[in-house]
Amino acid sequence: MVAEKFPSPHEIETIPGTEGWERMYPYHYQFTTDDKERTEYEKNMFWFNDALHYPEPMYPFDIIWDEAWFLALSQFNTRIFMVPPALGVDHRIINGNVYITPVPVADSEEVVKRIPMFMERAGYYYEHWNELHDGWEKKMEKIISELKALEIKPLAEMEDFSVVKKGLGTSGGYMLLKNYDKLIDLGIECWQYHFEFLNLGYAAYVTFVDFCTKAFPDIPLQRVTQMVGGIDVIMYRPDEELKKLAKLAVELKVNSIIGKDDKIDEVVSALSKSENGKKWLAAWDKAKEPWFNVSTGTGWYHHDLSWNDDLNVPLNSLRIYIEKLEAGDTIDRPLKRIQEERERITREYRSMLKTDEDRQTFDQLQGTSKLVFPYVENHLFYVEHWFHSVFWNKMREVSAIMKAHNFLNDIEDIWFLSRSEIKEALWDLVTAWATGTKGRGTLHWPKEIEWRKGVYRKFKEWTPPPAVGTPPETITEPFTIVLWGITNDSMAAWAKLREVGDPDKVTELNGFAGSPGKVEGIARVCRSVKEIDELKDGEILVAPTTSPSWAPVFQKIQACVTDVGGIMCHAAIVCREYGMPAVVGTGQATTVIKTGMKIKVDGNTGQIDIER
Repeated sequence: MVAEKFPSPHEIETIPGTEGWERMYPYHYQFTTDDKERTEYEKNMFWFNDALHYPEPMYPFDIIWDEAWFLALSQFNTRIFMVPPALGVDHRIINGNVYITPVPVADSEEVVKRIPMFMERAGYYYEHWNELHDGWEKKMEKIISELKALEIKPLAEMEDFSVVKKGLGTSGGYMLLKNYDKLIDLGIECWQYHFEFLNLGYAAYVTFVDFCTKAFPDIPLQRVTQMVGGIDVIMYRPDEELKKLAKLAVELKVNSIIGKDDKIDEVVSALSKSENGKKWLAAWDKAKEPWFNVSTGTGWYHHDLSWNDDLNVPLNSLRIYIEKLEAGDTIDRPLKRIQEERERITREYRSMLKTDEDRQTFDQLQGTSKLVFPYVENHLFYVEHWFHSVFWNKMREVSAIMKAHNFLNDIEDIWFLSRSEIKEALWDLVTAWATGTKGRGTLHWPKEIEWRKGVYRKFKEWTPPPAVGTPPETITEPFTIVLWGITNDSMAAWAKLREVGDPDKVTELNGFAGSPGKVEGIARVCRSVKEIDELKDGEILVAPTTSPSWAPVFQKIQACVTDVGGIMCHAAIVCREYGMPAVVGTGQATTVIKTGMKIKVDGNTGQIDIER
C-alpha cells in the first residue's frame, strides 16, 4: 500500500494574492466543501497532477482541450464501448494545475456484466480496424479542411452594398458570433474523434501486457513493449521529412548554405540564387503541408507554436542532421535492428508457453497490439499538432478583432479568458458595434486580464504536489499505469522524495524502465523546445516530458529521463525506436538533477544515480 503522504485536496491553501482565482476556470472543476457527499467522494479518491499533458498551469482558454477529453475519454469508456473495469476520468483544478482520478467500476458483478457488451462493441472495431481507421483519417482531414476554410472577418464600418443587393439579411456581427461558435464546435468535435480509437488501442495493449505479466511473472514491462515496437507511424513523418531534406541538401551541395547560423529568411535568399538551391527550396515548401504543422511543445498550450509558425525551429533541427551526414554518420532510425530484436524477444517468450491455447492467445493479442499501436501515436499528429496548430491561429484572428475594439490590450491576452467569456464578450462587442456605442467590455476585460496575469505568475511560482487525496490499496487502472506511470511504487518513490525535502540531497531517483540499456554521462536539463539547441553530443536529456518535435535531438543524446510518463509515453516509445535507454515518470528529475551533473541511467531497472 502507498503510504499516505499526500495532502487532502480540501487542505491546499490559496496562494496569497490569488484570492478569487476560481472564476478563471469552469465551476465544476473546483473541489467542493459545501456538499457532504461530493466532498467525501473527493477526499477518498486519489487525484494526481496531470503533468504529462500540462507541465505548467493552465490558461483559462487553453483548458478547452482538458474539457474536451474529460468528455470524450469518459463517454467512450462508460457509454459507448463499456470498458469492464473502468468508467471515466474525473478532473479538478488546484491553483491552475489539473488533477485527475480514474473512476473504477466498484461493483465486481457490474464488471462481469460489462464484459460481453465490451467484447461485442470493441470486437467490431478490432475486426474492422483498417476500414474504420481509413474513415477516421477522412473525418480528420475533413474537419481540418473546414477549420482552415472558416472565415473570421473584422467588422466593417459599413457593410458592403452586396449585403443589400443579395438580400443576405444578416450582418458581419452575426457572422462573427456564428463562426466563433463554429470554431469552438470544430475543436470539440475533433476531440470526439480523438478518443474513437485511442481507448481501444490502449485496451488492446493493456490486455497483452496483462497476459504477459501473468504468463511470465518476471517479465519487465519494457520487454512487452519491445514485442510491438519497430512499426512505422505517421507521427515520425515530420522528422523523416527533415532527414530527407538533409540528405537532399548534401546531394545538391547546398548544405554549406543551410548549415550556417543564418535565420530562415537569409537562408532562403541565399538558396534562391542557384538552381540547386531552388530545387531544395521546392522540396522544403512541399514538406510544409501538412508535415510542418507539428507543435514545438505538447500542442496543449497556445504558446506551443508550430514549425510553420517559426521555420527557424525545423531549420535548426535540420542542421543537426546535416552535421551528422557531413561527419559520415547515419541519421536513419535503426528500424531493422529494432524489428529483429522484436522478433527475437517474441520467439523467446512464446517458446516458454506450455500449451497451444496459450500460444494462440499470445499470437492473437500480440497481433492486435501491433495492429492498433500506430494509432496510439498517429492521432497525435492529426489532433494535438495539425488541428491545434491551425486552431490557435484562428483564435488569434478572433483576438485581433477584440483588440481592434479595445476589449484587449494585446492579441495574446485572449488566453486569459474562458471560451464562454469570449462568447459573452463578443456579444457585448457586436451589439456595441451595431448600435454605435462603447462596449462595457472595454472597461471590464483589460483590467480583469491584468489581474489574471498576476495570478498566473503566482501559479507558475508554486510547486504543485504530485498527488492529493487518499491512495488506493493497489493502483490497478491500466491506462493510469502505462500512460501516466502512476503505480504504487512510483507514488511511494514520489512520497519519499517529498520527505527528503531538499532536492540537493537526493542521490538516487527511481522511475519507469522505459527503454533498455545503461549509460553514464553529463545531464542537460531542458524544460522547453527553446532549450534543446543547447544539447551537446553524448549528453543525457532530462526534461519534464518530450514531444514529437524534439525527435532530431535523439540523434545527439545517449539517454533520456523525464518527470512524467509511463511505458507508453512519447519519450519511452521514441527511445525504444532509437534503441537508447530511458527512465520516465521519475516525478522530479528536472528539480533534482542540474545541467552538468554526472548521472548513471539504468533503463533496465528504472534507477538513476546522481554524482554529487
